[in-house]
Amino acid sequence: MATKNEVVVSFEKFNKIKAFDPLENTIVCDPGVITEEIQQWAEKHDLLYPVDFAARGSSHIGGNIATNAGGIKVLRYGLTRDWVTSLKVVTGAGQTLVLNKSLIKNATGYDLRHLFIGSEGTLGFITESTIQLTRKAKKLQVILLACESLDKVMSVFAHFNSKLVLTAFEMFSDIALKNVLEQKHLPVPFEKEYPFYITCEIELSGSDADEALLGEVLEKAFESEYVVDGVIAQSDSQAKTFWRYREDISESLSIYSPYKNDIAVRVSRVSPFVKELDQIILSSYPDWVVVWFGHIGDGNLHLNILRPEGMTKESFVAECQKVDKKIFECIKKFEGSISAEHGVGLTKKPFLNYSRSAEEIEIFKSIKKIFDPNNIINPGKVRLILIK
Repeated sequence: MATKNEVVVSFEKFNKIKAFDPLENTIVCDPGVITEEIQQWAEKHDLLYPVDFAARGSSHIGGNIATNAGGIKVLRYGLTRDWVTSLKVVTGAGQTLVLNKSLIKNATGYDLRHLFIGSEGTLGFITESTIQLTRKAKKLQVILLACESLDKVMSVFAHFNSKLVLTAFEMFSDIALKNVLEQKHLPVPFEKEYPFYITCEIELSGSDADEALLGEVLEKAFESEYVVDGVIAQSDSQAKTFWRYREDISESLSIYSPYKNDIAVRVSRVSPFVKELDQIILSSYPDWVVVWFGHIGDGNLHLNILRPEGMTKESFVAECQKVDKKIFECIKKFEGSISAEHGVGLTKKPFLNYSRSAEEIEIFKSIKKIFDPNNIINPGKVRLILIK
């Protein structure tokens, strides 16, 4: 976003997959390549690019790298940074750097590649990346489950994670599902409504033993009353519908102009954190609707406060901002992050100190000064304005 008549640089037309190494299973990409194009390219070559999220059809790989995008399969495959083997960048000082050169082992000093991954464009331009691909899983099973409480959701995760290879484990509330069903006209998954739902994806070897183990794990989940209802996808089409219940949430909520917070705590602290944060919001705005969903397997939660009917966007945002400090104080108490995967940018810049120490922020500024001494690259973001 240009706030002071800055020049906006677009890499939209730099959108080619330029090279493929069949021995190392890597591809060289321009920064404007769409994430889904990489996934489709990998699929055609019987490979997989596993970083995945709802915006796959519009996001650029350069932007994914700049924000270290995560998504729905971090639990199994990690973040974008885990799939970048090399970067070509142009710094704010005009230097062209090739970082790491796709070496697996390289113990020759600091790995500057990882400074640029997640830097939100504050250090320079990413002009080329080398992306690692991997082999596809033999079989994936998608399951939709219903739970009576968030504590039960966490019990399901602990139980499944100890027995099965989880690719993804996503939670969403009843309010989130209702909006998706209404806006997207999808089939109602269960006869009854429940407070929380889980879409999880499990990697199987295809063996009878694996199938039997999945059955045993599910049976135990019901016996322990972690789960009150559930459906195993019987086709690719049904599996896609189960994923839509989760992935269509943001688009379905857009009619309410929700006030969003993308936050994270350690997985073991998710349940008490959400309970405390719920109380903060309820006490501040008892009549407002709050929608929770997120990536339980990595502790990343999406908090959406829906704009009440008849309230202007400006008034709504102003009211929400009044409670931001309380929300971020709660995040700090639980040693979490005020931005799990969407970055700091301009909106959360004043609150960076709730997740980072003063010493860390000063080091950030020192790094910024090295790569961008004239403060010309994405100025004013992430509290990295340099004092001359």
